[in-house]
Amino acid sequence: MLRRVAVDLSPLRDAPAFRRLLAGQAFETIAGFIVYVAIPIQVYDETRSTLAVGLLGIVELGPLLAASIIGGGIADAVDRVRVIVRVELGVIAVAVALAVNAFTGTQVWLLYVLAAASTGIGALGWPAARALLPRYVPPEALAPANALNGTVLNFGAVAGPGLGGVLVAFLGAGGAYLIAAALALAAVAAFTGLPSTPPLAGEGAAERVSVGSIVAGFRYVRTQPVILGVFLADSTAMVFGMPRALFPAYADDLGGAATAVGLLYAMPYAGALLASLMSGWTNHVVRQGRWVNGMIVLWGFAIAGFGLLGNVWLALACLAIAGGADTISAIFRSVIVQRETPDAMRGRVSGMELAQVAAAPMIGDFEAGLVASLTSVKVSIVSGGVACVGVIAALAVVVPALDRYRRPTVGRLPTDAV
Repeated sequence: MLRRVAVDLSPLRDAPAFRRLLAGQAFETIAGFIVYVAIPIQVYDETRSTLAVGLLGIVELGPLLAASIIGGGIADAVDRVRVIVRVELGVIAVAVALAVNAFTGTQVWLLYVLAAASTGIGALGWPAARALLPRYVPPEALAPANALNGTVLNFGAVAGPGLGGVLVAFLGAGGAYLIAAALALAAVAAFTGLPSTPPLAGEGAAERVSVGSIVAGFRYVRTQPVILGVFLADSTAMVFGMPRALFPAYADDLGGAATAVGLLYAMPYAGALLASLMSGWTNHVVRQGRWVNGMIVLWGFAIAGFGLLGNVWLALACLAIAGGADTISAIFRSVIVQRETPDAMRGRVSGMELAQVAAAPMIGDFEAGLVASLTSVKVSIVSGGVACVGVIAALAVVVPALDRYRRPTVGRLPTDAV
């Protein structure tokens, strides 16, 4: 039973290329979170303004959305390994530039420029890295491979910010950026050893990066009810059931301090990490589409419970449950999209996925804040969780292809890549 429940490590043993890809992503993720934490600390230290820190999100959103879409087109037109190596070299260059800025007297305007550059460069490589995974593992190993990938990302999300704060405290921002650059260099070393992955011929193949090839990606998703259902289901969870904008007010209502706010932000990631470590059973699930919807329903109920409970520890437990449900849903969402998307289109579809993942929570922040301003924090959180459950139930009727989706009995991807 332990072997069935614990995360399946067989892709690490059986697929050396996947092992190297995962190692590179581990270094990349931690480096990214160090930069992600250090820049706001610097901005606040220099300006003492929360508004100045908040503006970082506005500055980064445009490059994130544009680069994710363009990066998807690039990933389908050139060797994906070459893309992620060059992107990581760009990450190193930005980290070094941030270190120089810190050591020579911080220019705040340059922090905004480099924050936008860091986000945009990282988003350029994300679709290529995402589309690489199905090239390195057989179809029957997609679920455990995605679970392992999620474990690395969740560990980075939990440990990376803490490490970034410690490095800034002991080494200063400049030292933290240099450590991030060193970790990114380790990612380059891991990625450089990956087998080459030239573009494959097939449905929707793109000979070069162009507006037409990117538009073709959007058209493809629109005509694929299962993939479209995955995107709509995830957007539902993020728009209606992600009350992160209300965490400071929620903690204040409970009489909590800043440490309570930090715990509220961390608990979904902690639950996600635990769920990914206990994800071995996911490779045996046949009704994968129904599990996507079911876990989002659990997410909605957990968020509603978080809003209803007045005890901070029970509320934190609800957030952990929500994070775990999201991770299980994400494993199946990834497997479904990877199986149903031809290799020649995977980069563009991954780019659209990143854009959706980035934009939906921001819309959710606005929705949560607006409802809270008209009613109360509790009403906003609870109504969001209930709305999430209701919309998913409606989507199961309106877009039934996802709910009916079953894992193919034959482990075959729609490509000859593996």
